[in-house]
Amino acid sequence: MRITPELLNYAPYALIALLAFFAVWAVWTEMRFRRFLKGGDGKSLENIIVGNKKDIETIQKFRAELEEYLKNVEKRLRHGGRGISAVRFNPFSGDGSGGKQSFAVALINQEGDGIILSSLYSREKTSVFAKPVIKNKSEHELTNEEKQVLRQANESLEELAREGL
Repeated sequence: MRITPELLNYAPYALIALLAFFAVWAVWTEMRFRRFLKGGDGKSLENIIVGNKKDIETIQKFRAELEEYLKNVEKRLRHGGRGISAVRFNPFSGDGSGGKQSFAVALINQEGDGIILSSLYSREKTSVFAKPVIKNKSEHELTNEEKQVLRQANESLEELAREGL
């Protein structure tokens, strides 16, 4: 295409039309941008962002408090009686009295601390004993049945640990 003098006469008009087009386009884009920033419900984008930031800070604070609470719950659970076992037995195996009315119960936590309760039943009386357990040992001598329930309670703790509980 050749540029001729007649064509150059139309150049200012074409330039003005092009400038007018870009001016209209810029105004239209500015209006869309302001509408976008204003938001559909009258809230500005800036207010929405500030509100979201506050919400995120609140959620982060709640999460930190929740993590601390769960640590305390875990700590209490470790100290709670979770290893439990019971056995019934006849302490008087030869004379037939008592049947299997006697029992031993062990309640221990993950650290091996707890208590063993034993009851010996006979026709004349029932005796109940409580023996504290620290680190899976008692300062009092344990009967075979008490040793058995302590071992079973520890096994139940190990099973809980294997299951992730």
